Parts: sequence; C-alpha cells; structure tokens
Amino acid sequence: MSLQDKVMAEMKTAMKAKDAPALEALRAVKSELLLASTNAATKDGLSEEEEIKLLQKLVKQRKDSAVIYTEQGRADLAEPELAQAAIIEKFLPEQLGEEEIAKVVDAIIAKTGAEGMKDMGKVMGMASKELAGQADGKTISTVVKSKLS
Repeated sequence: MSLQDKVMAEMKTAMKAKDAPALEALRAVKSELLLASTNAATKDGLSEEEEIKLLQKLVKQRKDSAVIYTEQGRADLAEPELAQAAIIEKFLPEQLGEEEIAKVVDAIIAKTGAEGMKDMGKVMGMASKELAGQADGKTISTVVKSKLS
C-alpha cells in the first residue's frame, strides 16, 4: 500500500470519527504529496525516500511552530501543532533513540577515521544517509558534535 493510499484510508477514518486535528494533518500530507508528485522532475511518482523526507519536513514545520507558539505563551496554538506532528509521525519509520544513533555514529567515525570537529561534515553526510527516516538531523548533529568534540 502506497503512502498516499494509507493517508486516504486514515482520512476516511478521521472523517467518520469527526477528528478535526487528524483530518487537518492528513489533508496537509495529501496536499504535499500531490504537489511533489505533480512536480515535473518526478514523472514516475515519489520514491519511498522522498516520501519520508517530505513527512519529516512536515513534522519539523509543526514542531518548530509549536516551539514558537510556546515561547510566545500561546499554548492554545501550540497544542494542535503538536497533535498534528504526532499524527504525521505515524507514517514515518520508527525513530531511533540517542543510544542507537550514537552506536551508528561511532561506527562511522571508526570507518572514516574522523578526528575532531573538522571532520563533522563528512561524518554528518554519512550518518544522515544511513539514518534517513530513522532520526532527525538535529539529533544526529547533536550526537556527532558530542562524539567529535
């Protein structure tokens, strides 16, 4: 079942349950998928990797918005953003914890022979490819910085 089919099935369920936040999040995913698939560069549809990147982008947008709303004392606006992020995260592969990410980063550092912050770009590139969809860039970056400093 493709991601678009899964989203449509969840939309039907959300409509029947009259779950407005879920419906709003799912409509945003559907919209982004349609925009990306109609892009001239992707005539044969989106790859799974592109779909994951798109979903990660949507989750990050909502989490960033929630942080801004919280900083401004607007919990009433932050709450729906976090709820939508949680709904969209259901379609992402299971996220790794910092311990698992640290193990992968250690292996990459050993493989590349990285020493210090000057090699961070090389390690980040490899880690981002290897952990694509399983961890967000900010967490990977934090782990890499702690290992190389």
